[in-house]
Amino acid sequence: MTGESLAAGGELKAVFARLIAATGPIPIAHYMAEANAHYYTSRDPLGASGDFVTAPEISQMFGELIGLWLADMWQRAGSPAEACFVELGPGRGTLARDALRAAGRGGLAPEVHFVETSPALIPLQCAAHPEAHWHHDLASLPADRPLLVVANEFLDALPVRQLVRTAGGWRERMVGLDTDGALVPVAGARPMDAAVPARFADAGEGALLETSPAAVTVVQEISARLAEQGGAALFIDYGYTAPQLGSSLQAVRAHRKVAPFAAPGEADLTAHVDFATLALVAEQTGARWLGTAEQGAWLAALGIGARAAALARAAPGATESIEAALTRLTGPAHMGALFKVMGLAAADWPDGAGFPQTPSGASG
Repeated sequence: MTGESLAAGGELKAVFARLIAATGPIPIAHYMAEANAHYYTSRDPLGASGDFVTAPEISQMFGELIGLWLADMWQRAGSPAEACFVELGPGRGTLARDALRAAGRGGLAPEVHFVETSPALIPLQCAAHPEAHWHHDLASLPADRPLLVVANEFLDALPVRQLVRTAGGWRERMVGLDTDGALVPVAGARPMDAAVPARFADAGEGALLETSPAAVTVVQEISARLAEQGGAALFIDYGYTAPQLGSSLQAVRAHRKVAPFAAPGEADLTAHVDFATLALVAEQTGARWLGTAEQGAWLAALGIGARAAALARAAPGATESIEAALTRLTGPAHMGALFKVMGLAAADWPDGAGFPQTPSGASG
């Protein structure tokens, strides 16, 4: 289907409708993967003229503190000379620009690697970082040196699988067609009770369980590399730190939430990240889980308040905009509480700044 939808450049909704009419409902994960593949390959979604704004575009402070965190980890790990900076889904390259500038003040000037598939974004990244190396996936990243990995708002766009409790038991949630030909969620026919964790098995009719095998795969790969090669990683996204029921699938277009099945390929489809599961996955794969903190608390612990004050002193005319950015990044009613920061590291690398304490285990 990918070849048809992308090569034809036609209406993706009609492609889905034809597929479903011919073969039956498709899984939510299939729908989300195809819709986002079309979306990200056809546009630059960032900024006021796009569909959403990410933290690096709000203020340089965000990327700078990430760069300082990485430099601190690198220094305390012995300053390995061949360490690489790796960003998954680097957008316009803004985070990397700010992070690498700040890291350089700590002596860290790593080789730069971007994992990106969007033909619309790669030219922007190339203009900002002509020295970088690009990868279509994680497999071709360097395998013989420590990695300093950043993934900001990357996991949320990966496909999720949804299971729904029906009168007949748990079923996979699919995308089908209603009598008017609109795309709608429906319950599949195949029993899926065996795939549901015991704590949710007896949930009431209508309960919905969401998982992301794709996110698990990414964290497994990064964790395995950290365990084998050394290094550290930060995963930053909106999500939750305890298992929960309910759908978090949403679509954003022109900075507004829209119906997720109304215009596939024309809106950004995302879902909240299950950081509790991913922390367990990381530890089971051999990495150290450093902790998962709210973004606001993490940035505050790293000194964003002092950085904002310094920027305001240097540019008094920008004080109001700097304070607004600080509030947006750290305020509980904005990004501060909903967004989380998960830190990972190799077994012999140090603890990470900004996390309340050294965890004894993700399951605890």
